[in-house]
Amino acid sequence: MTDAFLGTRALRSLLGEWKDGGGPLYQALYDRIRLLVLDGRIPAGTRLPAERELAQALEVSRTLVTSAYRELREGGYTTSVRGSGSVTRVPGRANLAVDAVGGYLDFTKAIMPASPGIALATQQSMDDFGRYLQGPGYNFEGIPELREAVATRYTVRGLPTTPDQILVTTGAQSAIALLSRVLLARGDRALVELPSYPHAYEALAQAGARLVPVSVTPGEGWDESALEQLIRRTNPAVGYLMPDFHNPTGESMPAGLREQTIDQATRAGTTLLVDETSGELDIDRVDSLLPFASYATPGDERTVVTIGSVGKTIWDGLRVGWIRAEPGLIRTLAAARPSSDLGTPVLEQLIVTRMLPDMPSILDGRREQLREGRDRLEQIVDERFPAWSAPRVAGGIASWVGLGSAVSSQLALAARAEGLLITAGPRFGLDGALERFLRIPLGYPTAQLEQGMDALARAWQAIMRNPMPGAQAFGDVA
Repeated sequence: MTDAFLGTRALRSLLGEWKDGGGPLYQALYDRIRLLVLDGRIPAGTRLPAERELAQALEVSRTLVTSAYRELREGGYTTSVRGSGSVTRVPGRANLAVDAVGGYLDFTKAIMPASPGIALATQQSMDDFGRYLQGPGYNFEGIPELREAVATRYTVRGLPTTPDQILVTTGAQSAIALLSRVLLARGDRALVELPSYPHAYEALAQAGARLVPVSVTPGEGWDESALEQLIRRTNPAVGYLMPDFHNPTGESMPAGLREQTIDQATRAGTTLLVDETSGELDIDRVDSLLPFASYATPGDERTVVTIGSVGKTIWDGLRVGWIRAEPGLIRTLAAARPSSDLGTPVLEQLIVTRMLPDMPSILDGRREQLREGRDRLEQIVDERFPAWSAPRVAGGIASWVGLGSAVSSQLALAARAEGLLITAGPRFGLDGALERFLRIPLGYPTAQLEQGMDALARAWQAIMRNPMPGAQAFGDVA
């Protein structure tokens, strides 16, 4: 049985300008659907439109679509299910990771190596762990020690917080999904940024939300006028924002716009879900900004719900995140949680409890790692990719690199042939947009960053040998 059906209109939107590549059209259609499956824009287990319907929607022959579907089937990207047609799958799933067997370097995840203190903190936490073995192994709010530590960290950063304002989750994604399920009803509007974190889009959409985007542009930030108008005109139930070192652009929202946005959201009855998972990854930001909720005036505090985690600071393998909100909402979230999960593992919570007081020194180390990655990436782009632009970011986990032409999906496919997994720009948008951009992570060791950029250079040369219309604007690589 399949999980979902993708209609012809939705697939046509995701395909974008798929005919622009050289070579046979059936091959171009196959390549674009293959990338959509690998990127997750078409989830595994999705039933594709029938051949005749897709041919009519794309205004091509049915033979062309049949040939593309055959390539997908033979490549392991679809399977034929009696009565359901072609259903997507991801072949060789185990190989799509950083490992010696698959030989791939994975740039699809903007992550950093584990903090050096994890091993020691784990050993020390075993003594604390014994105290929990006599009682239940889960709780919905989080262990008291960690709630206290997270509240203290917010207070130190300038946002007074008490433990009853904290609910510990199994990572930030779990927090986004729980909040979406509790705060949204089917058909509600949800304000989102464009581009943004793709799994947040998915969580909001799965809760039944209709997404209304506001643009975030590298070097310019948020479209202030559009943001104000969208809130006023659409009255969204929630707004999902990443105001500090936005993923993927690296932009940070000015203090004045934070105040305005909170005021506008309060007037519209909108709850702002503020993702601060990258909020402390400062390299050299000029402005000193407080946590977003600090900019709420008295009486507006309930408008802002903050999402945090240690995935970007300590280690993504510690699946520990949290929600900061007013105590009444925390109790509501805790009551709703059991239908999706029964709590965060105790040992991981104890490890994070021990490490949070050391966050200043952890962040110092992260700052140097990110600075090295940012500066080296800018140097490589300047030297080897004259048509590209890597806007300088003051912090965060990635650079939103402009390619100079709408070739991101084509480049991502070519990079796979060179041993690099990287996510095409449209994965961070809606309806197939953002083909002119590519997210490149900053937190990898320099040797891996250089290896990945070498692979991108080879992939760029490969697509230059089969240029799309307008390729004379691409430039060259050395």
